[in-house]
Formats: sequence, C-alpha cells, structure tokens
Amino acid sequence: MQDEQQYQQLLMQYKQLKNGAEDIAVMIDKEDYDSAIVMIKHREQIFINCKCIRKYLELTPEQQTEIDKIVEELKTIEMSNIKKLEEGMEQVQIELNRVQKSQKIQNAYGGGYSSGNVVNIRDY
Repeated sequence: MQDEQQYQQLLMQYKQLKNGAEDIAVMIDKEDYDSAIVMIKHREQIFINCKCIRKYLELTPEQQTEIDKIVEELKTIEMSNIKKLEEGMEQVQIELNRVQKSQKIQNAYGGGYSSGNVVNIRDY
C-alpha cells in the first residue's frame, strides 16, 4: 500500500517536472530567461526527491515502464530546451562580436570632426 502511494507521488512529481519543462520551453521562446532560471532552480529539489524515491522504491514492471516513458519525455523536452538556449547563446555571441567590431571602428576613427590625419571637410 505504501509502495503504491510512493509510486503515485513519484509519478506526480515526474509529471510536474515534465509540465515545468514545457513551461520553461515557452519562457525560452518568449525570451523570458529570468523566469526560466527561477523555475529551473525551483525544480532542483523535485529532481532530488524523485531520485531518492526511485532509489528505495521497488517498482513493478508496469510501473517501471510508465515511469521510464515519462522520464524519456522529460529528457526530450529538456534536451530541446538546452538546444534552444545554446542556439540563443550563439546568436548573442555573433551579435556581440558585430557590436565589438563596430565599436572598434568608432573608437579608431572617432565620432567627432577630426581624428589624427582624418578631417571632416564638411565643417570647413
């Protein structure tokens, strides 16, 4: 009886993690990274609880199959989220490099009227 309750609790927690991963995917798509980070940190304790329950709970083959299925779905969503974040980081790095190059040009030639041997003749 207690094993069944623990199994149901484990199943509920994995579903909660899966739903959270789906919510995080939406947040990433909306570029709401602050909320995504908060949610990720909140989920850490649930992962730990699941690990502890699985360590001591003896599951029937049917229960194991059901748990494995939801864990696989969770992994798929999490990997998708990681891929989205990595792609976003690459885009940010590309944009940062572009801005840095532009800034170097601005610094080298200045935004003013004259710099070194370069003179803005429109002012004369």
